[in-house]
Amino acid sequence: MKKTLLFLLISFFAVLPAMADGPAISFKNKTHDFGTIKSTKGAVSYEYAFTNTGDKPLVIVNVTNGGCGCTTPEFPKEPIAPGKTGKIKITFNPEGRRGEFRREVKVKTNVSSKRESLRFNGVIVP
Repeated sequence: MKKTLLFLLISFFAVLPAMADGPAISFKNKTHDFGTIKSTKGAVSYEYAFTNTGDKPLVIVNVTNGGCGCTTPEFPKEPIAPGKTGKIKITFNPEGRRGEFRREVKVKTNVSSKRESLRFNGVIVP
């Protein structure tokens, strides 16, 4: 009986966000490891895929790069319809750097005031 009640309670809270009105963003992956890259081989890029799992259009308001100047984000400027997908592309330039790196970009949407964090890392060799 307790297990059944616990299962129902967990199921309810798992489904609750999906029942909310408005847009919702769900990323396929929020992290990426570039592995070992050479500082002289130029910039590297990765695309973070997402889906609007809500019932209203999703708007990516802004994507900020943390201020290092080595990361350039690209994101859709048009609203993403419910059930549709999109991509946020980050380009990291390792020129003049070496060693381990860990960076993140912050994604502001019309979902809430909370920003989503997308992280990436790797090692730069000369």
